[in-house]
Amino acid sequence: MKIFLAGATGVLGVRLVPLLVDAGHEVVGMTRSEAKVDALTALGATPVVCDVYDVARLERSVVDAAPDLVMHQLTDLPDDADQIPELGRRNTRIRTEGTDNLLAAMHAAGTRRILAQSIAWRPNPAAAAASDHLEAAVLALDGVVLRYGQLYGPDTYFPDPDDLPDDPRVAVDRAATLTVEHLDAPSGVYTVVD
Repeated sequence: MKIFLAGATGVLGVRLVPLLVDAGHEVVGMTRSEAKVDALTALGATPVVCDVYDVARLERSVVDAAPDLVMHQLTDLPDDADQIPELGRRNTRIRTEGTDNLLAAMHAAGTRRILAQSIAWRPNPAAAAASDHLEAAVLALDGVVLRYGQLYGPDTYFPDPDDLPDDPRVAVDRAATLTVEHLDAPSGVYTVVD
């Protein structure tokens, strides 16, 4: 299967690319950073540099890739969790406007299958509404929504799981493995937790 992975250099994306490649899939990995192209290539993906808000370039990128499946793993979270209250609206925007742009590009490419990242806990009202928007848009296309618990492990906000609140949780490597297992799942919402 040919997969267009939006968010290929994120915490989950860098784990998904090698898993997908090892499973025999062809991966086109989207990043907004030219500096991450070599890392994507080393992981086995064909890199595409594109910002989800550059609508024309995004559409061209997805159409050129002609994927069987679009995987939405886009987030826009700060490296420091303490900055989420200040910068969280960027992630809200990516779950709404970014999702709409990605789905429009998918439609232009004639791709009929989407798998998207959501969350298994209820954050502040704006973030919750953004997650609801993403889920409704994906389900309207008979897509698959994966509601991940709070990620813990290397490269996450919670390297030590003992520091994680009691929210639903999932080890980051397990989340990646379970994502690959849902590639052929029927349309619906699935919770990915430990």
